[in-house]
This record gives sequence, C-alpha cells and structure tokens, in this order.
Amino acid sequence: MDPSPLQTAALVLFALALVHVFMASRLERLAHRFPSHAGTLHLLGEVEVVFGFWALVLFGVQSLLQGSQSAIAHLESLNFHEPLFVFVIMVVAGCRPVIQAAASLVQIASRLIPLPGAIPFAFVTLGVAPLLGSFITEPAAMTVSALLLRDRILLGGVSDRLRYAALGTLFVNISIGGVLTTFAAPPVLMVAGAWGWDGTHMMTQFGVRAIPAVVLNALAFAFLFRKELARLPRDPSRREDGVPAPLVAVHLAFVGTVVLVSHHTVLLVGVLLFFLGLVQAYRKHHTPLLLREALLVGFFLGGLVVLGSQQGWWLAPLVGGLSDKILLLGATALTGVVDNAALTYLGSLIPDTSESFRYHLVAGAVAGGGLTLIANAPNPAGASILRERFPDSVIAPGRLLVWAFPPTLVALIAFWI
Repeated sequence: MDPSPLQTAALVLFALALVHVFMASRLERLAHRFPSHAGTLHLLGEVEVVFGFWALVLFGVQSLLQGSQSAIAHLESLNFHEPLFVFVIMVVAGCRPVIQAAASLVQIASRLIPLPGAIPFAFVTLGVAPLLGSFITEPAAMTVSALLLRDRILLGGVSDRLRYAALGTLFVNISIGGVLTTFAAPPVLMVAGAWGWDGTHMMTQFGVRAIPAVVLNALAFAFLFRKELARLPRDPSRREDGVPAPLVAVHLAFVGTVVLVSHHTVLLVGVLLFFLGLVQAYRKHHTPLLLREALLVGFFLGGLVVLGSQQGWWLAPLVGGLSDKILLLGATALTGVVDNAALTYLGSLIPDTSESFRYHLVAGAVAGGGLTLIANAPNPAGASILRERFPDSVIAPGRLLVWAFPPTLVALIAFWI
C-alpha cells in the first residue's frame, strides 16, 4: 500500500470522525455546562452531523492539495443515491397512516400471544417487524419499528438497561432481517447485481439462518425484561381517530412505489413531491412528518459516502487477505467502524472471489450491523427517532455496543452454522 497524501489525510479524518462519534454524548453534556457555547456544542454533539462535518473538512483538505475544481469533480463523481433513498423512505414510511397500519398489524399479532402487559407487543415489534424489512426495505422497517417502540415500550419508568437492550436488539434484527431479498438491505443491494444473486439465493443461503436468529433475539429480550414489560399497558392508553382505510391504502402504495423506483433518482424525487402534495391535501390525517430526522440521517450518510470513498486503499487489501471464518468475524468487527454497505461494496471490487468468500463477507457485514450507530445505514434513522427516550436525549455508543453484542453473537452463530 502506497497511499497518496489525500488518502492519508482521509484516513486520519475518518479516524477523528469515529472518535467524534464516541465523544458526542460528552459534547451534549458540555453544552449544559457552558451555555454560552451551547449552540455549537449541541450541533457537534449530534451524531448525525459528525460525518457531514468531517466530510466538509476533507473537502477543504482536498481543495488545498488538488485544487477546488478537482475536489468538486470528485464530489460529483460519487453516488449519493443511498442517502437520498433513505431520506425519502423515512419520510414516506414514517407518516401517520403507515404507522397506523403497521401498529394495527403488530397489535393483532400480539393479541394472539397470551402473555401479560406489553410482552407480546415487544416480541412482535422486535421479532416480526424487522423481517418486513426484506419487503418494505430496512429503512422503512426501522422507521416503523422505532416509532412503535418509542410510543409503546420506551416509556417513562422503564430502566436504561431495557432501553439499550431494545435498541441493540432492534439494530441487529433490522440488519439481519432484511436479507431475505436482494433489494432491501444496503450491504446486499451493493453486491447482488455484481455477483448474480437473486431472491432464491438470498432466502436459501441467508434467510433460513436470519429468521430464527431474529426470533431468538426477540424472545431473549422479552424473557429478560418480562417483569418490566408486564407492567406496561397491553393496549394503547389513548386512541386517536383512525385514518380512513382508502387513505391508508394510498399511503402504503406510496411506500411500495418508493421501493419500486428506488434505483431511479428522478422518479424517487417525483414520488416524494407527489407524496408531500397528498399530505398537504389531507393534513388532518397526518402528524408532522419526520423531515428533520430524515434530513439529519441523509446528511450523516452523505458524509459517510464522502469519507468512505477514500478508504478503499487499506480496507480492500485487508479484507481480501482473510480466510473464510476469519473473514466472517473480521467483517463483523469492521462493520462496527465502517458502514456495512461500504464494506461489501469494496469486497465486490476484489476480482475472482469464491462463493464462500462472498457469503462470509456479507454474513459478517449484516451480523455486525447493530454494533454502532454507523454500522448499518438505517441505524441513524432509528437513533434519531428513539434518542428522545434516552437520558439527556443522548445514546451512549459504548452502552449500545455492550447491549448489541449478545444479539450479534446469536446472528454470528446462525450464519456460522
């Protein structure tokens, strides 16, 4: 490896961004201690802002080293489709009619389980909803599941242990629950075309292992926190006027349309504009859209694209030199510090890889997708929705890592077998 000055600088900035992620919670606390600088500290304490901030620094460094025109040309050569898609699907899937439909399905399924309190609801939300991500995409499943957890499970009075365990289980299950198809999980989407994978391959090679892992993780969470969950109400304490069924069907059709046109940027933007018009026309049936959260997540992923574009010089040789079983463990660990879609994409650039190599790379990438906020593209979406339920509205990366490790281990064992 003989990195250029720009690649070396990008690696240093990427490392600083990772340190920044783990320091975000401390910056939020400092904002309360130093009110005169609270605005700046709050901004830098937003995890979703971190990679966008350091991407801006990288742009400045590249402009100094190669000139502004070269830096602009590099940005224009990058593919920002994934950040755009996540933004659109988060806005569309997070609207009230879609959430009402998902909540109704979860409620119906949970009533079939004869257990007290919110135990059935928690199990279905963490064990069934993530598998829907294989059909409505992982960002959509993350948005729906996070909103259900926020409004029904992560309420005042539950312990921080339950909060972080729910978050870790959600992140891991969303990451592995989207591998039943080729279009739903970003790390699969990045390689399916290049490697000729289809739906049958995904179900027989990954789905049969992911489904029991998702269910087992949800069962473990429900059992471990059964006492706290049993004290929560089984049914919602307040009921809102329902959205008419035809309008719900139209909104679900919009979700499906977003998935169908997800590879076409112009159509994706057009669908979003029509959707915003529909929301404006039926305002009484909507709560405020998740525009702020979706924009922050899009900014996060866009920054990750910029920083990640300069990391291939060290990441691809490192991954390419591992044996299959070590690759599974190594990919899981690397996913904690590198977005799993970026990891699998770089792996797809390695020529003449075996099917075993490809399986273990993707399996490790999705297994480790819940370890950190940056491990899987939908994670920032879930974090932005749920962080108001955590102390000081801050999700501590270290505690997330600790509570995400057990379900990650379950996923690893499933894919290993």
